[in-house]
Amino acid sequence: MPPRDTTDAELAAQYEAFPYPARDPREEAKRLIIGSPSHLREIDHWVFGARRPAAQPLNALMAGGGSGDGTIMLAQQMTTLERPGRVTWLDRSSHARRVAQSRATARGLTNITFEEGSLLDLPGSGLGPFDYIDCCGVLHHLPDPAEGLAALASVLAPGGGIGIMVYAPHGRTGVYMLQEALRLLAPTDQAPAARVETGKRLWKQLPETAWLRRNPWIDDHIKGGDAGFYDLLLNPRDRAYTIPQLADLVAGAGLRIACLVEPLRYDPDTYLTDPKLRARTAGLDPIARAALAEAICGNMGIHIAYLTRDEPPRADWTDDAAIPVLRELDGPTLARSLRPDGLLPVTFDSLRVQIPLPRLAAALLSRIDARTPWGTICASIPAPPDQIARDRAALIAALEPLNRLLLAAP
Repeated sequence: MPPRDTTDAELAAQYEAFPYPARDPREEAKRLIIGSPSHLREIDHWVFGARRPAAQPLNALMAGGGSGDGTIMLAQQMTTLERPGRVTWLDRSSHARRVAQSRATARGLTNITFEEGSLLDLPGSGLGPFDYIDCCGVLHHLPDPAEGLAALASVLAPGGGIGIMVYAPHGRTGVYMLQEALRLLAPTDQAPAARVETGKRLWKQLPETAWLRRNPWIDDHIKGGDAGFYDLLLNPRDRAYTIPQLADLVAGAGLRIACLVEPLRYDPDTYLTDPKLRARTAGLDPIARAALAEAICGNMGIHIAYLTRDEPPRADWTDDAAIPVLRELDGPTLARSLRPDGLLPVTFDSLRVQIPLPRLAAALLSRIDARTPWGTICASIPAPPDQIARDRAALIAALEPLNRLLLAAP
């Protein structure tokens, strides 16, 4: 597809010059980059309600796959867990494709298909349908994000889901001010490398009153190399979405928000203890509650969400045959680290909250190994059954909204 407009052409040139994020395939031997959306455990839980059999092949699309973080993560997790299916990488940058392919080769991954092209061409492309689609950090750069999300929905299989990440305005305070300044000092008709050089000079000269200097939650221009600097401050087009704006975008594509990651972060009662304020929050619908949390915290720079067409099936936490999993946590290690006061400290971009855990939390956590079902775990704990049932429910209520305690695919 040819560029839609001059800005779209500039955006294509940017990602050809600076595939994002900057990655060295040689580092695949050292680590697997983990994140959201598209963690396989999250897909199983939030999209499919831990009801889609693990033996059923998963056909996934990475729309705007870039240098491959999400593609490599999901393909590696599927390989490690011996899950059948394929991951299709789709992007219009040939440079990004070379990086992503080199990373896959370094890991010996054979379950990835690479396709060059625009996600806007998906309708009628012959690709899909896909059980799961990732679109991380892409929609907010498109000429028409609504058209982009509709294109993704057009190749979504029945019962499937989409994982997205879009920018959020409050946590990006200072970014758009500096973008405006750099449009004056480093106009888009200059070569990308020259624009980066000018931008770095400006960053060194910024007064202390510049809002981005005071924003501790944005650091891609500091830690992300030239690709990170360009993507944050020289990107020719990006927009940020508040929760109500995101909800409108999603609804316009005939979709719904199944989960905001992490759910606890979007619950205003996480931060408000005043009973009169909580009485008011109780009357708000879920989107309004999330919008309130976003507005009072002020530090959300992105929103990550899982989307579905219909109300997704909910994980059945009462099923004793279900297998609990801790996302990127080791149960025994976490159990040993719990504080005597029963509070679990959690930090959301410098915002610290305390999550109360039940008395049997350590006993339960130490037995969660991604293999043992709830029934077996509970039967092995020497405590009254009614107390075990209460504490199991309390542990779920504390850790599922943190996106840490999930159910495995059956």
